Amino acid sequence: MGSGYMAPILAELAGMRPRAAHTVESLCSSGTNAIVSGYAHVASGLADVVLVSGAEIRDTPGRILWWDDSRGQFKHPVYWASLLTSGYKRAFGVSDDDLAVVPTRAYANAGSNPDALRPEAAPTVEDVAGSRRLTGDLRLLDCSRPCTGGASILITSEDVAGRYTDDPVLIAGIGQSVTSAGFAKHPELSRIVSARMACRDALRMAGSRNGGAGGATLSMSDVDVAEIHDAFSVCEPMILEALGMAEPGRGAAVSRELYETASRRVNPRGGLIGSGHPLGATGLAQAAEVARQLWRQARGRQADNPEVGLVHNMAAAGTSSTALVMVR
Repeated sequence: MGSGYMAPILAELAGMRPRAAHTVESLCSSGTNAIVSGYAHVASGLADVVLVSGAEIRDTPGRILWWDDSRGQFKHPVYWASLLTSGYKRAFGVSDDDLAVVPTRAYANAGSNPDALRPEAAPTVEDVAGSRRLTGDLRLLDCSRPCTGGASILITSEDVAGRYTDDPVLIAGIGQSVTSAGFAKHPELSRIVSARMACRDALRMAGSRNGGAGGATLSMSDVDVAEIHDAFSVCEPMILEALGMAEPGRGAAVSRELYETASRRVNPRGGLIGSGHPLGATGLAQAAEVARQLWRQARGRQADNPEVGLVHNMAAAGTSSTALVMVR
């Protein structure tokens, strides 16, 4: 992320001469939005094979949202995360201790992910609770870590998929939603509306592709494994509620249940908190993880017999979200 001419440079360095090479820039959701672009090229017949790559250098300045004056002097994501944490806790009576299980489970799951940027010893709930305060509502271990990293996936038409694999994973549904480009128009500080809308549309598209009549849709109960955008601890319960995996106000309780049962259904690779958050690569890493899960190639972090996977990736305090439904 952060280089407007990255795609042609990447093609040249890789020794490729593609018909087209372009860069997609959308903050933290750049990866999934690039996947949507690649999918559109293939679906329209403009291309049979698309390589989608995302990369990040830790010091990329794009993390600071200088363009959004509604944030006043508080430009860094830590401040919007603090506002969301405060709003969610106040709305539903959630405590700091309730949220501490989110990074604890994330780091535990990341222990089985060889690509994760993780500490030698996974932090405990007590470690999270006692970590340094960044704001009144946010601790150091509540935060994902910006880092250097990259990820790539290959998207092909069904006609040529056999050149590369005998067992392709299909992108069955796509959903995108933008509620605002600025934080001031965020409808509530206790909900992420864009996540709900993007997921709804992705599941509806997937249901129609799978033969559903009359606009039939899949539901989250059909999703066996999900990669969601837990940039900060509070994001996980808020997204679980937005996606319909938890009732409003029950997201923290569901996060605790996932922790206590060592579930691999949500963020089996450790999510953004456990694995690191290389902004331009994150959405692609999420999609790659879901593909591994559907192929039963996730080794020590494998979910139970998944057939349907979901990716949720968002940007700018959840003012925009992209969701993908992937099936085997």
